[in-house]
Amino acid sequence: MNDTESVIGPAPSEPVSVQTAGRDADSSPLVRIRSLLPGLARAEQRVAKVVLEDPAHVARRSITEVALAANTSETTVTRFCKAVGVGGYPQLRIALAADTARTEARTTRNLGGEIGPEDDLAAVISKVSFADARAVEETADQLEVATLEQVIEVVANAGRVDVYGVGASAFVAADLQQKLHRIGRVCFAWSDTHIMLTSAAVLSPGDVAIGVSHTGATTDTVEALRVAREHGASTIAVTNFPRSPITEVSDHVLTTAARETTFRSGATASRIAQLTVIDCLFIGVAQRHMDASVNALDATRDAVGSHRLGVRPDGRRRPRETGK
Repeated sequence: MNDTESVIGPAPSEPVSVQTAGRDADSSPLVRIRSLLPGLARAEQRVAKVVLEDPAHVARRSITEVALAANTSETTVTRFCKAVGVGGYPQLRIALAADTARTEARTTRNLGGEIGPEDDLAAVISKVSFADARAVEETADQLEVATLEQVIEVVANAGRVDVYGVGASAFVAADLQQKLHRIGRVCFAWSDTHIMLTSAAVLSPGDVAIGVSHTGATTDTVEALRVAREHGASTIAVTNFPRSPITEVSDHVLTTAARETTFRSGATASRIAQLTVIDCLFIGVAQRHMDASVNALDATRDAVGSHRLGVRPDGRRRPRETGK
């Protein structure tokens, strides 16, 4: 798993009240369906899997055919459509047809499948790079700009920012800590459960706690955000699933859109998607304090300049007096 083996059970079927809508009606319906899948009722999950397995085919099928394929009723198909925000089955067909056309326009290569033992290294490179690029693109497409603006404002004005993540998400948390620290923001990243909870317990109003979890169901991260919220800190979640347990303890939710396949436990595309959100957040915060951020970046670069080899990336010698 991306975060840890210790996770909370399935998310409730009822939507959690958080700001997680896609940027606009043109965002991919498949991205929304994948992100909402864990929170759907079982019959609705069967419909979702039919849609995800062959969206182009579903776009040409009647509601009766889809209901039969999912071993459910037409009423459930309609309920599924409403649950994923497309209104009804006719709207779902239109959205799927449009999404299929956009996908075919991007590439004619079939690179979205599983990596199998028969794939040579060239195929592996193509599939991995394709999945990573799609994760970044789809994350950007569905990232809610209004929510991101609110998060940037909260973080930019925070007295202290603590970032929580375990497993692969710990590296993403550390990346945000390093970035904010370089522009002079007080930020700490924690991955040990006891230290996370200790950190959360000493936060107060005006501070911010950010939890990074692909599944949104990692107990360590969820508990740390809950404690931070109880002590008055603003809480932010970065997750792939907008109805997951972490959203219940978060004031703001930033969603990613990553599809993990064969090597899900390797946390490949999900990490790239999380870093995309983190980079957008960091740049937004740096913009709020532009002059101070530029000065801090210059100062930190100069501080480590003497620890670089005296050559430029192009092979030419660097001036010894600056180390730049």
